[in-house]
Amino acid sequence: MKNIIGVRFKKLGKIYFFNPKHLKVKKGDKVIVETAQGEEYGEVIIPNRYIEDEKIIAPLKKVLRIANYRDQKHYEECKKIEKEAMKLCQKKIQEHHLEMCLTDVECKFDNSKILFYFTADGRIDFRELVKDLAAVYKTRIELRQIGVRDEVKRIGGNGVCGRELCCCTFLSDFEAVSIKMAKEQNVSLNPTKISGNCGRLMCCLKFEDSVYAEKLKHLPNIGAIVKTEEGEGEVEGIETLKERVKVKIKTEDGFTYKKYDVKDVKVIKDIPREQLDEEEIEHKKELEELEKLEKLDVEEDKGGEKKWHTK
Repeated sequence: MKNIIGVRFKKLGKIYFFNPKHLKVKKGDKVIVETAQGEEYGEVIIPNRYIEDEKIIAPLKKVLRIANYRDQKHYEECKKIEKEAMKLCQKKIQEHHLEMCLTDVECKFDNSKILFYFTADGRIDFRELVKDLAAVYKTRIELRQIGVRDEVKRIGGNGVCGRELCCCTFLSDFEAVSIKMAKEQNVSLNPTKISGNCGRLMCCLKFEDSVYAEKLKHLPNIGAIVKTEEGEGEVEGIETLKERVKVKIKTEDGFTYKKYDVKDVKVIKDIPREQLDEEEIEHKKELEELEKLEKLDVEEDKGGEKKWHTK
């Protein structure tokens, strides 16, 4: 067991473990820690606790100190530089007629470099832009190309549910999303209804997928023949989260429909889940394009961030 604390450097960023040594910290405290990039200013999200050795990627970097007044002032100065650098860089981008969109600027706490985050279609010649920025700030300049999901996460906004975007509230990592997930969750396959603000498939389809996948194991497919207390019938619909089925039962006057908990019906004959429905056929091209973009994003993530910088 090792004593650790969890520190976050950006709002909604990843939480990293550090060795606090003899220090006792509270959630919300600001600390200066040692990282591979130099000294960093961060916020304590997980106060002192002991965790198993196998859950730690050794060796742990150290907490240097609890941030003091001087550290706080320097951090505020870095934030001021970031705002000024954002304006200057946007001006230089226009002057050089570069087809890129600047999304964020980060000034490292130890003043070792300034990072500029942007989106662009393909690679662009940034040499003159980097020279201009380096001439002003007299430090290492690094440009990082990010994806559309990262861009929206930095900008913020609200989803179709009316709440703040998941990527802006609790998601620290982006995972691959698929049309299959939307089908299993019985949501509309209209691309405009399952795409987020970033133009990609909504992240909520991924983190809710495991729950749906587990519940679907116990549910018959639409079209299956089941036995109920009123007799045999055909499954017309399913309510996955409630684990209920809507059954069509033949009567003397025609048909009647009734809902049952899955535990109250017995499957006589199940059928394979439908591969395509009318809505999926109607939007086939748009859905294929969404899946294609999703695969490209995953491949780019595996290849790492695209970076250009001064030496």
